[in-house]
Amino acid sequence: MKIALLTRNPRLYSHVRLIETAEKRGHEIVPIDYLKCYMNITSKKPELRYLGEKLEGFDAVIPRIGASHTFYGLAVLRQFEMMGVYPVNESVAIGRSRDKLRSLQLLARDGVGLPVTAFAQDSKRTDDLLAIVGGAPVVIKLLEGTQGIGVVLSETHKSAKSVIEAFHGADVAILVLEFVKESEGRDVRAFVVGRALVAAIERKGGKDDFRSNLHRGGTASVTELSALEKATALKAARSMGLNVAGVDMLRSAHGPVVMEVNSSPGLEGIETASGVDVALSIIRFIERNAKPGRTRTRGKG
Repeated sequence: MKIALLTRNPRLYSHVRLIETAEKRGHEIVPIDYLKCYMNITSKKPELRYLGEKLEGFDAVIPRIGASHTFYGLAVLRQFEMMGVYPVNESVAIGRSRDKLRSLQLLARDGVGLPVTAFAQDSKRTDDLLAIVGGAPVVIKLLEGTQGIGVVLSETHKSAKSVIEAFHGADVAILVLEFVKESEGRDVRAFVVGRALVAAIERKGGKDDFRSNLHRGGTASVTELSALEKATALKAARSMGLNVAGVDMLRSAHGPVVMEVNSSPGLEGIETASGVDVALSIIRFIERNAKPGRTRTRGKG
């Protein structure tokens, strides 16, 4: 099988693991910098070119598209899909997951547990916004932020109001979320491949940091998920339409609540902490499912 790996940096841990695992199982895997691709959008004969040559003969594509290059990365992935190449995660599904507001609306529609979340454009509604989420402390999150950047904890009504009004004044879109105090700076990352939950870890934020991102000084340990947590993670991935997903949840007093569904989850933290060969699960999923033109969401926005 010939597999394309869309990545700007094939030397990252996650990408090295995918390449090594695919090659050990007898596959050819080709790292491709999607920003260096260009395309011929022609009726019935779509083409992709890379460094002056046609990209052809691929059976599957693994998209590892950076958040800052989502627009162009998804255009390249859609071109692969038009060429009949099987995408591990489809362009439509990745687009859903990258839009924080839309993803929360879809999760809410499907009955997935969420923290109480408010969104508004009018700065005059700030008091109402804070009342919706139960008052301070609250978490204020940029719609465009990633990896813990652009996430603020405001502990008083006055400070929360000031932060919200400042963002609105700068025409920056934000979400206001209830602060789940009982999570104590911890969250759960559940890794879903296909219809199976293959690994789970609990992440704890660094000293005096309520965010649990590992690259910001957090730590990780293996954890057992409850039946409800497993069901929530699987439902969240299905709601986005993702075959491979990292589902981030908080353990609240009223059950698991989903904070984010990541379409390009890293492998290093979860493989190291859990001891599970997640890369192997992904390659095996491709082996079972990669067939020409096999996309579920074709034609849907």
